[in-house]
Amino acid sequence: MTQSGNKVVIFLGPPGAGKGTQAERLAREEGLTKISTGDILRDHVARGTELGQQVKPILDAGALVPDDILIALIRDYLRGMNAVRVIFDGFPRTRAQAEALDRLLEDLGAPVTAVPLLEVPDELLIERIVERGRQAAARGEPVRSDDTEEVARRRQQVYREQTQPLIDYYETRGHLRSVDGVGTMDEVYGRIAAVLH
Repeated sequence: MTQSGNKVVIFLGPPGAGKGTQAERLAREEGLTKISTGDILRDHVARGTELGQQVKPILDAGALVPDDILIALIRDYLRGMNAVRVIFDGFPRTRAQAEALDRLLEDLGAPVTAVPLLEVPDELLIERIVERGRQAAARGEPVRSDDTEEVARRRQQVYREQTQPLIDYYETRGHLRSVDGVGTMDEVYGRIAAVLH
């Protein structure tokens, strides 16, 4: 049974599309909790929980945490909420994770509300990323290793290959909402807010 206060938003979009910035703002304005699986994992490790002890050697080895453990962590986190009002940014990354997350959310009576997909042409994304690197260098700050044209192009390619199955999955389920990611931050935010209401 779905509870009325629940809202579950899953952000999709290529590197450089502004997902993180928009997710932060949406979380603030809609009273949602932004969920980062990395933060949850680090918290469990720091607290020395049973799950944390299970995960620590995996993280220390630089390996990927298995889906069943990630879902268990998210279940544990969501169960502690009065109403499930969350934004996922960076999870799920695979169709198997999306299916497992859907089952968990159905069990909690909090199915996915919407999956905004920020769409920005590749050339503009690469321009944005390279410009971010230029601005950091101009300020005398270290330039992120992924803020170069070559790395940016490779990341776009990897994103397309990995994320297309997720896009197809959420589109089939009727959750996908395409959002034009070109414009000012306020314009793009207005479009995201519109598809959620």
